[in-house]
Amino acid sequence: SFLLAYFNHAFTQQQLPACKPILAPNMVIPILVFVGLLFIPIGLACYAASNKVFEVVYRYDTKCVPKNMLHNKVGYIQNASINKTCTINLKIPNAMKRPIFIYYQLDRFYQNHRRYATSFNIAQLSDPKEEANADIKDCKPEAYAAKGIPVVPCGLVAWSLFNDTYSFARRPRRAGGIGGVEALRVIKSGISWRSERERLFGKHVYPKNFQNGSLVGGGRLDPRKPLSEQEELMVWMRTAAMPRFRKLYGRVEADLDAGETVAVAVRNSYNSYSFEGGKAVVLSTAGPLGGRNAFLGRAYLVTGMACLVLALLLTLVCLFFPMTEEHLRLR
Repeated sequence: SFLLAYFNHAFTQQQLPACKPILAPNMVIPILVFVGLLFIPIGLACYAASNKVFEVVYRYDTKCVPKNMLHNKVGYIQNASINKTCTINLKIPNAMKRPIFIYYQLDRFYQNHRRYATSFNIAQLSDPKEEANADIKDCKPEAYAAKGIPVVPCGLVAWSLFNDTYSFARRPRRAGGIGGVEALRVIKSGISWRSERERLFGKHVYPKNFQNGSLVGGGRLDPRKPLSEQEELMVWMRTAAMPRFRKLYGRVEADLDAGETVAVAVRNSYNSYSFEGGKAVVLSTAGPLGGRNAFLGRAYLVTGMACLVLALLLTLVCLFFPMTEEHLRLR
């Protein structure tokens, strides 16, 4: 019958033909050598590309605090009457070709926390019809303003928007020690992904009741601009996986020479002191693989060298302990 035919089938009885390769040394050793010889040049190329990227990093969270407030940094950042502007000087050790990308770096900020990372509503960001209809319970406590009016954009991610600002001026090194001061224009357009501007953030969705509560988390948004034009928000809401991360602030379309000094006027407004976090400004060029990161090159090099070492060890084992006739019959 049908059941008898089913149970007597080769598939049911697990009798289908299968490939059971036996990894013999004469097959494994060439594969390891090939992978090693392939990965090592790739690793060297990645490492060389990373070394051609120059960056300047300056941590300013303590530098910008007045000496008399170093014992109470939280009080300093929460006191609106204290001037939060400070100037730092960045020495350019190597020539940097345009475009020069500007990042802000945060330490000890866990954007990957589950409660934080899910505190937004994607329907509300893209569709103006969903401003009042969307289920924004995940956005609490930043879901509703006074009288139950929805906050747009809602949630802790948008509420904690980074709001330090930077302005840059160069002091070129000239003969005789005399140099002028030239302002550097920071371009903030095009720092987000095109998919974010065209799909995720709506062209007809405008900020409403944002940062109107008693506790202000971070930066404010221009209520006259749709979310699709507020690229700083888009970059910030792309949550980071690690507690130390960098996010793109803008770019400068100018070349910087070695030995130049760039003066950075920092508006130190973001409260990283409550969680003992650090803040830094980063100037960086870019290479074929992006920013400066030697991990990929090192990973290829380590893997390639490990394959060559394993191939050498297997070769020595085969020379001193050759396969017996019994092992050869298994093939």
